[in-house]
Amino acid sequence: MAKVLADHFSQMARYNAWANARLLAACARLTPTEFAAQRVSFFPSLVETLNHVLVVDRYYIADLEGSGRVLVTDETPYRDVAALAEAQAESDRKLIAFCDRLDDSALQRTITIDRRDGVINVETIGATLSHLFMHQIHHRGQAHAMLAGTHVAPPQLDEFFLAGDLPRREAELKSLGIV
Repeated sequence: MAKVLADHFSQMARYNAWANARLLAACARLTPTEFAAQRVSFFPSLVETLNHVLVVDRYYIADLEGSGRVLVTDETPYRDVAALAEAQAESDRKLIAFCDRLDDSALQRTITIDRRDGVINVETIGATLSHLFMHQIHHRGQAHAMLAGTHVAPPQLDEFFLAGDLPRREAELKSLGIV
C-alpha cells in the first residue's frame, strides 16, 4: 500500500514531539510560580495552555486508536513542568507509533469522536490527524508568545525539519527517540 501521505503524518508526529520537547525544556527553566503565572492568551497561563495540549492529545489519540475517551475532571493534571514533559513525551510516542502503523488507505477510514458537549462526529483518520496537529501548533504558538514575556527565551520551533538539517539536530532527535 502507498504511504506517501501516511509518511507525512509520521513526520508531523515526530516534528510535534520535537517541538513539544523543546518548548517544555524551555519552560523547565522557569520557577513553578512563573510557569503558573497569569498571562495573556486563550488559556491564562503556560501551565494551563500546555496541559490543554496534552489533555486534547489524549482525547484524540484515544479516538484514533478506538480505545474510548476517558474524560478528565482536572483540565490541569500536571502543575510540575517535569511531570508534564514526561506525560507529553509518552503521548507523543503513542502518536508516533500510531502514525507509523498507517498507510494511505488507512487515512480514509472513519472514526467516531464523542465530544464532551454530546456531539458525535464521524471523521476520517487523515482529517482528525490534520486537526490534531493544527491544534498543537496553535496552542504551542500561544505558549511560545507567553514564554517571550519571561526571562527565558522561547525556543526556535519553526526550523527546517528536513533531511539536510538532520546533522544539526540528530543528537537532539536521538535523545528524544524520534530518529
